[in-house]
Amino acid sequence: MLLLFWLIRAPDLCFARRFSGKIKERDLSLPRNSVYQSGRPTPVSNIIVMDNRTTKGPSPKAGVRDRRYAIRYPFAADVELIDLETGEQASGVTSDISLGGCFICTSKPLPLKSRARLTLSRKGQVVKGLAVVRIVKPRIGMGIEFIDIEQPCHDLLSKWIDQLRER
Repeated sequence: MLLLFWLIRAPDLCFARRFSGKIKERDLSLPRNSVYQSGRPTPVSNIIVMDNRTTKGPSPKAGVRDRRYAIRYPFAADVELIDLETGEQASGVTSDISLGGCFICTSKPLPLKSRARLTLSRKGQVVKGLAVVRIVKPRIGMGIEFIDIEQPCHDLLSKWIDQLRER
């Protein structure tokens, strides 16, 4: 950006140089093929402007991992999902879990943004709640976010996560 500013403002600028303890002015001499010829700007087509990435916010291609607010831990539990709109059923096994969601390995994932009734079961313990599909990987599985887990089930989910943290 400084180069672009310099190219635009160059004829108006005088540079000060320290010489023998005194400040002297000298004019900037531009080559004949410069942007400014005879004091008038001419169009330039080969200037590259670099964006300041720190002020633009998150990338539009930010992945799901960038949006998570809880750490996921490797975890295997049987899962059954029922789409609340269509009644379509899906089943699979979790590969990881957190207090905010999990990834379910299944060959037939539900469509993106589907809301579903969720049942997680492991060693006779069951967690039930509502979830929404946040990411779909065809023939691999889907990432879901928990949106409503009943309090007794939330306590059990927290217990599972605490056990995983201790490992």
